[in-house]
Amino acid sequence: MGTEGSTVLSPLWRGLPAIDSSAVSNSASCALPPRFEAVRTARKFTRTTLHQWDLHGLFDDVALVVSELVTNSMRYALPDDRGHGGYEPPVRLHLMRWTSRLVCAVRDPSEEGPVASQSEAADERGRGLFLVESFSDGWGWHPLAGALHGKVVWALFRLPRD
Repeated sequence: MGTEGSTVLSPLWRGLPAIDSSAVSNSASCALPPRFEAVRTARKFTRTTLHQWDLHGLFDDVALVVSELVTNSMRYALPDDRGHGGYEPPVRLHLMRWTSRLVCAVRDPSEEGPVASQSEAADERGRGLFLVESFSDGWGWHPLAGALHGKVVWALFRLPRD
């Protein structure tokens, strides 16, 4: 995993059992344009990556979670003008695979944490995080530190044992 991936997700590891660094299999990331078509791009990237990692059976659940995380970033974390400073795209999807788990993480420029809705079932706002919680084995978020600004929202999937 590159330096950016370990920097972006370092707070995530505090709440999880230690991972042997030799067990790291793969990581991939994808910059997403600040448009709602990014959800389709993220799904395609997820399909291709899981196929390369021989994890096709997880695609439906992982793609649903990725779609919800990217949609939330597009809807709530980007400025209204959809512009961003600097050269880095404002939203980035990271997929990381170890022997026993897969983590999907979406980085965006907002420092406000996601809020799960406690409202009516018909209310769309907040429903995405309910789906993320239902289809993953855990999720969370943390603000970025150092030179990176914004936050990362992540979801964890335990991988089936062979």
